[in-house]
Amino acid sequence: MTTRILPAVGDADASRSITTLLSQLPDAEPASPVADSTSLLDLLARLAGESLDELPEVVLVHERIGPVPALELIREVALRFPAVGVILVTSDASPGLYSAAMDSGARGMVGLPLSYEELAQRVQAAAGWSVGVRRHLGQGADVFTGPGGTVVTVSGAKGGVGTTVTAIQLALAARASGHTVALVDLDLQGGDVASYLDVQFRRSIVDLTAIQDISPRVLQDALFSHDSGLGLLLAPGEGERAEEVNDRLVRQIVSALRHRYEIVVIDCGTHMNTANAAAIEMADTALLLTTPDVVTVRATKRMVRLWDRLQIRKAEETVTVVNRHTRNTEIQPALVEKITSTRVARISVPANFKELQAVVDAGRMQDLESKSTVKQALWGLAGELGLVKNATAEKQSRFRQDRGSLGSGRRQGRTK
Repeated sequence: MTTRILPAVGDADASRSITTLLSQLPDAEPASPVADSTSLLDLLARLAGESLDELPEVVLVHERIGPVPALELIREVALRFPAVGVILVTSDASPGLYSAAMDSGARGMVGLPLSYEELAQRVQAAAGWSVGVRRHLGQGADVFTGPGGTVVTVSGAKGGVGTTVTAIQLALAARASGHTVALVDLDLQGGDVASYLDVQFRRSIVDLTAIQDISPRVLQDALFSHDSGLGLLLAPGEGERAEEVNDRLVRQIVSALRHRYEIVVIDCGTHMNTANAAAIEMADTALLLTTPDVVTVRATKRMVRLWDRLQIRKAEETVTVVNRHTRNTEIQPALVEKITSTRVARISVPANFKELQAVVDAGRMQDLESKSTVKQALWGLAGELGLVKNATAEKQSRFRQDRGSLGSGRRQGRTK
């Protein structure tokens, strides 16, 4: 049997060494190395979308892979692609790291410098395990095997641009079309999702900080089941507890939600921290809300540059949504696209706060009337982003632009 092996190695010297040694293994078919965690997850998701049999039997993860740390990357691969055997390649072969790697889902660990015998043994064991799992899956077992649900983050260039309203309406549109949907409030210090949806809650995201392994079952205990059908993971009522939520926890939560729900919408607010940065980096589609005025468009450009410097998101992988758009404003979507170097959604949201005021004051955003032009535009945006099962929501929009189709984000694993 031929064993397909995919190395994930960021260091050039280590990549050459690993590739050379892999080519010497009997019945091995090593693929070209991928240089970072994003490329690895993209490739695995694309292959899984084609067929389970297209996935490699073994993935080697080098200790210095980035931007996602090696153990977090192993956990992500194990959750999303359980039929793949993952091996950690590291210079630290201590029992503590070995235990942590196994807890993350690795099937083995190989020490540096590499030994042919050790590498062959670990690859053979991981490949055998992978073949057994695939045989089990082939018998119709109810096991998660695909790339998982679609994750969409909604961020604001600055305060007051409509981030939370947009996130809620996108989630409601996806749920109305028949998807299972989770809505996460990662605006940790000032999140208003609960207020907008008339929710009284006791559990929030901070209740998960003491748990080492966030499984879907554990996560469910922290979720609030809303009358609309949404699963809500809410920000803490005490803003000072926001510091308890770190990037490691968010990566585990997003992975578990992706495992359980078809659509995951995350309100990231307007202030960047390690928690929402991790969510944006993991998202299939990252939306950035702006309004057509000079100050906010400048803030949008600053945010795009910040994401790029921190290696969170490239400009061309960001979808900018123009809110409060009017036809007579000097700044039109095409100009926003040119200034920010991002993709601009072809559906813009009109300026009509009067339609929203009653439901906002009542905290009943789910009761916004269907004839609302704002709702029609946001549900049309959900259709443009591929968050609905049919074109119903998209047909509702009266605000399509004739600027051609712009890609909508990073699906198919990460790119849409």
